[in-house]
Amino acid sequence: MIEMDFPMKRHCWENQGWSLEKGASRQNPNGGGLFYLIEWATALLNRFNFYLILLIKMSHRKFEHPRHGSLGFLPRKRASRHRGKIKAFPKDDPTKPCRLTAFWGYKAGMTHIVREVESLSVAYLLLYEIKPCAFYVLSCIVYFPPWLKLHKKETCEAVTILVTPPMVVVGVVGYVKTPRGLRTLGSVWAQHLSESWKIEKILHCNSCFGPHSGISPSSRSIFCSYIRKMKGLKQKKAHLMEIQVNGGTIAQKVDFAYDEMIDIIGVTKGKGYEGVVTRWGVTRLPRKTHRARFSFTVARAGQNGYHHRTWMNKKVYKIGKAGHESHAAMTDYDRIEKEITPMGGFPHYGVVNEDYLVIKGGVVALEEIKLRFIDTSSKFGHGRFQTTQEKAKFYGKLKA
Repeated sequence: MIEMDFPMKRHCWENQGWSLEKGASRQNPNGGGLFYLIEWATALLNRFNFYLILLIKMSHRKFEHPRHGSLGFLPRKRASRHRGKIKAFPKDDPTKPCRLTAFWGYKAGMTHIVREVESLSVAYLLLYEIKPCAFYVLSCIVYFPPWLKLHKKETCEAVTILVTPPMVVVGVVGYVKTPRGLRTLGSVWAQHLSESWKIEKILHCNSCFGPHSGISPSSRSIFCSYIRKMKGLKQKKAHLMEIQVNGGTIAQKVDFAYDEMIDIIGVTKGKGYEGVVTRWGVTRLPRKTHRARFSFTVARAGQNGYHHRTWMNKKVYKIGKAGHESHAAMTDYDRIEKEITPMGGFPHYGVVNEDYLVIKGGVVALEEIKLRFIDTSSKFGHGRFQTTQEKAKFYGKLKA
C-alpha cells in the first residue's frame, strides 16, 4: 500500500494541466467552482485518513509452485447414489408459516437468455459505505464511475432449465433427541399408495405412531418436522427423499398439504478413470521424477467426476408454472408465442411439460432481472429458428 499525501496529489494534477488555484479549471482558467470543491474534498480526505491505494500487479511465477486442486474435496471417489443428499436443514422457526425447505428438480438442458443489466459499481457502493455524507464528493475526487459499463445495457448469459414436477407426500419419519443427536424412531406410510413402488423395507416399516402412542409433545414436534417425499417421473421406481417442514405448530406440520437464491445439491457428470494432469491440472514433471513415497496431498490419477457437490447461491431468473402464461418463453420485449422447450426438444430429455426454473449461478447479490429474450432454437446442431412457423415461413412449401 502506498500512501499519497496532498502535495503528491497536487503534483499529479498539475502535470495533467490542471490548476489548483481557487476558482480555476482547465475549461475555465479565470474562474469556476469545480476545483474549489476538489480542494475542499481533498482536505476532507486527509482529515478522515483516506488514502489512495495503488495495487502493484505481480509478475509471473518464478520461485514457487502452489498445488492445484482443493484438499477439502478428498477423497475424489464415486458418489454412493445418483441423487443428492441433504445433510443439514435450515433451523426451524415456529413463528413463520409452514413451508418446505427443499424440492426435487431435474435438469432438462441449457440455453441462453438476453437480459438488461441494472447494477451499481462496486467502488461506488464502497465509497457510500465509508462516508455517506461525502458520497458525491468522493466520487468526484477518486473519479470512480457511478455505474458499471453494462448498466442499462443488454448482456447474453447461459442458463439452465430445471424441471420441478409436483411431489406427493408418502409418509412421516419420527425422530427423538438423544445425547448423540437425533435418532430415527420410526416411519408412518400413507395407505393410498400404489403397490408398484413399494419395496421390502417399506413393507416392514414401523407404523406405531398415532394420537395415543404415548410420545411426548417435544418428540412429536421433532418427527413431524420431517416428511418423506416421492417424486412422480415416468420411471418404474420412484425417488424418495426426506424433506424438513419448517414453521408453524405441531398440528400445522402434521396437516401440512401444500428466495430468489437457492442452493443446488447433486452429483456431477462422471468421466471415469483419468490421469493426474487432467484430474488435477498439475504441471508435467521431468521424465526421471519417479518418487517411491507420496503424501496424500500429492495429486494422483483416479476417478474424475460423479462426485457429490453443493452449488451455493444460484440466482433464479424465471419461474414457469404448467398451464400458465409464465410457462411460455415469452417476455415483455419478445412477444412471440413459443414454449420453453427448444425445437426438437432438449437432448436426452425431451419436452418440458411440468413446472420449471431458469437459474444462473455465480450471482450472489439481489438484483432485479429483466429478461428480454429466451433462445428456443434447436439444440441438435446449430439452430437457426425459434419456432416451427418461422422455419416453415423461411423455407416455404417443400416437395413431399
